[in-house]
Amino acid sequence: MCALRQQVLAVFFAAVCAPVMAQGIAAYRIDADAIAAPLAEVGDALRGRAIAGNREQSGCVLCHAIPGEKISGNIGPPLAGVGARLSVPQLRLRLVDSTRINPQSPMPAYYRVDGLTQVAAAFRGKPVLNAQEIEDVVAWLASLREVAQ
Repeated sequence: MCALRQQVLAVFFAAVCAPVMAQGIAAYRIDADAIAAPLAEVGDALRGRAIAGNREQSGCVLCHAIPGEKISGNIGPPLAGVGARLSVPQLRLRLVDSTRINPQSPMPAYYRVDGLTQVAAAFRGKPVLNAQEIEDVVAWLASLREVAQ
């Protein structure tokens, strides 16, 4: 079932997400379970919330329960309280490439572009989110410190 979810998500991101016209991919270094250095400028939590809630741009809401959203997915863990559970560098790695934490993760790599095999030709070499968008979503996720009741 996990392989089927990965295929469905791969098709979704290949067909729906607009290509990100990045000048280049910012270099990053993975240390254990985190990426310590920011990929871009300090993130803006309000922009990050808008990105996460936008089905066409990120698709986060398709798999995660997002605070304030009436309709959301349940494939991934709820995002309420994630900022209390994970550090900013840990959140950054999960967005860049969640398979570095869990190779069976159905979550797409939002920033990694190398080694991906199920990518439409128009999207090859382009991240789902650019470096600034990653930092914006990280800022928003880090602000989610309370667990939903």
